Amino acid sequence: MAKLIRIYEDNPNPKEIHKVVEVLKAGGLVIYPTDTVYGLGCDITNTRALERIARIKNVKLEKANFSFICKDLSNLSDYVKQIDNSTFKLLKRTLPGPYTFILPGNNNLPTVFKKKKTVGIRVPNNAISLALVEALGNPIVSTSIRDEDEVIEYTTDPELILEKWDKLVDIVIDGGYGDNIPSTIIDLTEGEPVLVREGKGSTDIF
Repeated sequence: MAKLIRIYEDNPNPKEIHKVVEVLKAGGLVIYPTDTVYGLGCDITNTRALERIARIKNVKLEKANFSFICKDLSNLSDYVKQIDNSTFKLLKRTLPGPYTFILPGNNNLPTVFKKKKTVGIRVPNNAISLALVEALGNPIVSTSIRDEDEVIEYTTDPELILEKWDKLVDIVIDGGYGDNIPSTIIDLTEGEPVLVREGKGSTDIF
């Protein structure tokens, strides 16, 4: 049975954030708000938790295209090959924000992702997700929670999310209604920005 924890974005309660982080550190799965849709996440260092997410999404873990949710760009060098100045300026200009950037991965990727050549980096403009990552001390591996209903695509109501995911995850954070438009995905592996998916983030800036 998942636990519903209410956290307010304008002033996330450190005690509640700590409760969620303890669950993440213990290998738990958490559904949490971002600046786009609600995400399903776990601690990047916990292989068992990563395997749980892969099973839920019905994908092979080593081939899964999960995003790394970071607090800021200081985590970049942990998982991403050195990037040029113009790419860094582009990231600085757009993050935190509703974008996922695909970048070349380096040799420090967690063991389960060693074969991957690229990594999706996200720094959401949402105080709850940023507080979680900061308190955890490392990125959260994340994927969006799609809805089978093709009309809705993404569930926005935390209580409905809890109903559906009750037996699959450990915590659902109620951070208010979520958005139903996912992040814009931009591929930066070749230097020039390539639009992979148009979402909430404006593409005019590229």
